[in-house]
Amino acid sequence: MLGPSDWSEMLDYDREHVWHPYAPLPPLLRPLPVVAASGVRLRLANGRELIDGMSSWWSAIWGYRHPAIDAALHEQLQRFSHVMFGGLTHAPAVQLAERLASLAPPGLTQVFFADSGSVSVEVALKAAVQYQRERGRAGRHRFLALSGAYHGDTLGAMSVCDPVGGMHHLFAEALPPQVFAARPPAPHRSVKAWEAQLRKVAAEHDDQLAAIVAEPVVQGAGGMWFYEPDCLRIMREVADEHSLLLVFDEIATGFGRTGTMFASQRATSAVPDIMCVGKAMTGGYLTMAAMLCTQDVSSTISGGEAGCLMHGPTFMANPLACAAALASTGLLLDGSWQARVHATQAVLADGLAPATRLDHVLDVRVLGAIGVVQLGHEVDVAAATGAAVARGVWLRPFRDLVYTMPPYICTEDEVGRIADAVVAAAAAG
Repeated sequence: MLGPSDWSEMLDYDREHVWHPYAPLPPLLRPLPVVAASGVRLRLANGRELIDGMSSWWSAIWGYRHPAIDAALHEQLQRFSHVMFGGLTHAPAVQLAERLASLAPPGLTQVFFADSGSVSVEVALKAAVQYQRERGRAGRHRFLALSGAYHGDTLGAMSVCDPVGGMHHLFAEALPPQVFAARPPAPHRSVKAWEAQLRKVAAEHDDQLAAIVAEPVVQGAGGMWFYEPDCLRIMREVADEHSLLLVFDEIATGFGRTGTMFASQRATSAVPDIMCVGKAMTGGYLTMAAMLCTQDVSSTISGGEAGCLMHGPTFMANPLACAAALASTGLLLDGSWQARVHATQAVLADGLAPATRLDHVLDVRVLGAIGVVQLGHEVDVAAATGAAVARGVWLRPFRDLVYTMPPYICTEDEVGRIADAVVAAAAAG
C-alpha cells in the first residue's frame, strides 16, 4: 500500500506527465487518487469514501468487485487471458455472441467484437459502406446523423457527431462531411415538423447516403437529451423508403440504463439493421464493445468484392473481456434490474425536483437510471465537483450539465444521496 509521501510524488508526476481525458497537461484540476473500490463506493488515498454517481462513465452498472464477475475473470485466467481471434476461436466469445443475439432486438444475430464503443461505431460505418457498395450503390458513402449526436472520438465516429454544438469542431476539415437532421423533439412533443425535415433531408441526399445513424431515445455526451421514442419508428420508415441501413448506437443506453434492455425497444417497430453496444457490457471491468447486425448485412458483405468485413482488432474478442461480459449480462437475465432501475428513476425524480427552483437551471429531466440538471451556463466544474465530494458523492459535470448515471445496485438511500449531491453541485456550479 502506498503511503502519503508516495502519493504526493505520484500526483506530482501525474500532473506533469499523465494526460487525462478532455483535460490539458498539466490539468487544471488535480485528480482524486483512488486506492480501492467496492460496491458503489470509491476509496481515496486519504481514506475517504465516495459513492460513484457516474458508474465509471456509465459502465459499472453492478458497482465494483462484484463476486460473479470477479469469479468469472479468475476462472478464465486459469485457462488463458488472450489469444488472437484471426483463425482461432474460444468458448467465451461464442457464448457471448449467443447471449448478445438472444438479448438484442429480433434479427440482430451476427456479432462482430470490437475494442471500444468508438471502434464499434467505426465498424458499423464501414459495414454500411461495404453493404451499399455490394448492392451496386458505391456512391452511397455518407451518413444521415442527428444534431446533438455523440458517437465517439475516433475519426469516423467524430464525423457523425454534432458538427456545430459538439466537441469535435476543431477537426471539421479533417472529417468526411456528413448530412445532419434536426435534433428530435423531447418526449410527448409533436414529431410532425421534425419528421418532415428528416424526410426532406433524406430525399435531398438519397443517392449519397448509406445509413441513418442515431443514439436511440437518449443522446449522451452530446447533451444528455431525451427525445420522443416515436422518432425511431420514423427513422426506420425513412431508411426503408430510401434503401438505407438503420444504425442504432446503444453504447450508453444498452443493458437496461433507460428501463428497457435497449432504448430502441421503447419503439417496438424500430428494429435497426446494425446496433453498437459497449460500456456496461463487461460491467465496467474491461474495455469491450460489439457490433450486431442482420444476416442480410453480413451475407451481403461476405459475398462481395472483399469477401469479408474489412476490420480486425488485435484484441478482438479478448477472452477475459468476454468472460466479464458473460457474467455481467448474466446478471441481467433474471430481470430484477428492471425494478432497481424503476426505483432509481422514482428517487431521482423526487430528489432532483428542488433543482427546478434554482434561478440558473433550465431543465431537470429523468429517464430510467439517468438524472440530468441542465444549467443556463457552462458548469464551474471545480465548484460543482467540490460540492458533490463534500456530500460524499463522485460526479463528473460537463458543458452545462450536472448529471448522474448511478450503478443499478445502489440502494434508495444511496440514490437519494446522489440526487442531493447533484442539486448541491448544480447550485454551486
